[in-house]
Amino acid sequence: MKSIARIFSTVAALLTLSACAAPLSTLDPAGPSATAISTLWWVMFWSSVVIFILMMAVLTTIWLRPGLARTVRPGKWIIYGGLAVPGALLTVLVGFALYTGERLLAHPIEDAPPRISAHGVMWQWQFSYPELGDVGPTRVLHIPAGQPVDILVTSGDVVHSFWVPRLAGKIDAIPGHENVVRIQADRPGSYQGVCAEFCGNGHTRMLFQVEAHEPELYANAVREAAQ
Repeated sequence: MKSIARIFSTVAALLTLSACAAPLSTLDPAGPSATAISTLWWVMFWSSVVIFILMMAVLTTIWLRPGLARTVRPGKWIIYGGLAVPGALLTVLVGFALYTGERLLAHPIEDAPPRISAHGVMWQWQFSYPELGDVGPTRVLHIPAGQPVDILVTSGDVVHSFWVPRLAGKIDAIPGHENVVRIQADRPGSYQGVCAEFCGNGHTRMLFQVEAHEPELYANAVREAAQ
């Protein structure tokens, strides 16, 4: 059991280190939505580790003491080991996942967030800022830092998927339909986005950059970028 614990400790340390400072890592969140997704991932991961260790402990005990398994009726193994315990654990995990997913939706809030249009075509993204007036589209997505922003995602040809891993979850861009995803960068900086749905030969090149600005500098930054 000690060797198994050491193995899991090593794996956990490697996973933690590999998640650091990665531009497309969901485990290096820079906003509340991405943090919720990262938390869900870690809860699922450590729950799986605990379940695996418990199962290995049971198997090891039975292997070392073969007669022990015969003292428990087969029906109890099925009811408790196959239904009750897994059912309780899965209910908790599914409930937490549903709660997290509900928090990621773009529900109406008292202070309506800025709305930016993201239009995907093979193989690039174009961003428009209708609330800033007569401002042309940009190839880089500019957002104010420290506040939520609603991205209205559409497509002009095939299905794409808008995803900024460090800021929020992904959402499909569907021709003739508008989807909304709420993103937020906690601090100014540059973040990388991708198309997360295979859309043809140029799919791997369908990347984009997100620039988060101080709120008072946001409008001027968009106007300068659109010139």
